[in-house]
Amino acid sequence: MGKHTHHHGHSHSHAHAHQHSASNRIGWAFFLNVTFTIIEFIGGWLTNSTAIMADAVHDLGDSLAIGTAWWLNKLGEKDANQAFSYGFKRFSLLGALINSLILIVGSVWIMFEAIPRLSSPEMPQTQGMFALAIFGILVNGYAAYKLSDGDTLNERVLNWHLIEDVLGWVAVLIVSVVLMFKPWPILDPILSIAFTLFILFNVVKNLKITLRLFLQGTPDNEAREQVKDILLSPDSVDDVHHLHIWSLDGEQHVMTAHLVLNEQIAIPLMKEIKADLNTQLAPLNLAHTTIEFEFSDETCRDSKT
Repeated sequence: MGKHTHHHGHSHSHAHAHQHSASNRIGWAFFLNVTFTIIEFIGGWLTNSTAIMADAVHDLGDSLAIGTAWWLNKLGEKDANQAFSYGFKRFSLLGALINSLILIVGSVWIMFEAIPRLSSPEMPQTQGMFALAIFGILVNGYAAYKLSDGDTLNERVLNWHLIEDVLGWVAVLIVSVVLMFKPWPILDPILSIAFTLFILFNVVKNLKITLRLFLQGTPDNEAREQVKDILLSPDSVDDVHHLHIWSLDGEQHVMTAHLVLNEQIAIPLMKEIKADLNTQLAPLNLAHTTIEFEFSDETCRDSKT
C-alpha cells in the first residue's frame, strides 16, 4: 500500500535530570501541602470556622493535584513499553478526573455546613483563625517560592494553585482581624461559600477540558485546520483524509493522516515531500505523527465500503 512516515519525541539524559529535579521540587511541595491540610482540618474544627474548613478542602484539592503531578513526573521518567506504547502521559487525565470528583464531593460537604450558618451564624475562635492564617500564608508562600524555580508546565500550574492558596489565607486573615473588633460571625460562612464557589467554578471548567481530551476530542480546532493546510501545501498532494488529532495529556498531541498523491511519483520526490512536511509541522510540536501516502487509483484501507 502507501508509504508511512513516523516521527517520535525521544527523551535524553539531560531531560531525565531536569525531570528528576522537577520531581524533587514537586515532592517537597506535596509533603508540605499534605501536612498543612491535615493541620487545617483540625484547626477548622477547633476554631469552629467553616471558612478554614473550605480552605482546607481547597488545599486538599491542591495536595491531590501536586501528588498526582509528582506521581506522573515519576512515571514520565519511564520509557514507553509494549503495554503503553505512547508512554504514560495519559495517566494525568485520569488523575485530573479523580481530583475533580474529590473536590466536588468536598465542596458539596462545605456547602451543607456553611449555608445553614447564614441564618444562625456561630462566632469562630478568632485568635486561632488569625494564627492559622499567618501560618497558611507562610507555608503556601514558601511552597510557591520553591516551585517558582521550576519551568515545567506541571510546576507552573501548581505554582498558580499555591498562589491562590496564599490569597485565600489573606482573606481569612482579614476576616479574623475584622471579627476581633466587630462581632459579625456571618462573615465566616459568607467567606466559606465564596471559597467553595470559586473551587467549583475552576473544577467544572477543568473537568470539561479533561473530559473532552479523555474522549479523544480534537484538542484545538485551529491547529487542526493549520495542519490540514500544511498537508495540502505540496503540489503533488491532491487530498487529505482520515486526519485525526488527539491529545495524550493536553500538551502532547498525536496526529495521523492519509495523503492522496496525484501522480505515480518517484521515491526521491516522496522523500522531498516528507522532508518539506516535517519542516512545516515542526513548530507545532506534535509528539507523534503518522502520514500515509496513497495514490488516487488505490482503495483506502480505512474507508468503509
